[in-house]
Amino acid sequence: MAIVILYIEDNPQNIRLVRKMLDTGGYAMLDALNGRSGLKLAEEHVPALILVDINLPDIDGTEVTARIKANPKLQHIPIIALTANAMYGDRERYLEAGCNGYLSKPISRRELLETVGYFLNEGHTPPATDG
Repeated sequence: MAIVILYIEDNPQNIRLVRKMLDTGGYAMLDALNGRSGLKLAEEHVPALILVDINLPDIDGTEVTARIKANPKLQHIPIIALTANAMYGDRERYLEAGCNGYLSKPISRRELLETVGYFLNEGHTPPATDG
């Protein structure tokens, strides 16, 4: 049975791209187009890992992260911010907000799969960071 990853992202093109990348790694992906539906799917399915965009149409990714980390049923799930926000200090801000990792868009398949593998403890080396 494939490991399930939830991707909370409002852009359907990004969802399709990440789904293709995760498929090559043998992962199954659930997707949600906004924060509230992402929270609902997380509660229903308890995925192994969550990828969250920061700029969502209803509640932003940092609020989604805070709510997941406050839920005893979900707080163990690693959350990776996957966002176009790539200004100086953004990575640190999202890690301080509770995300376990950070990837800036656009991402490569290798970068995504290495990061996912690292957080799922699949024996991959830690992902390179920008600083």
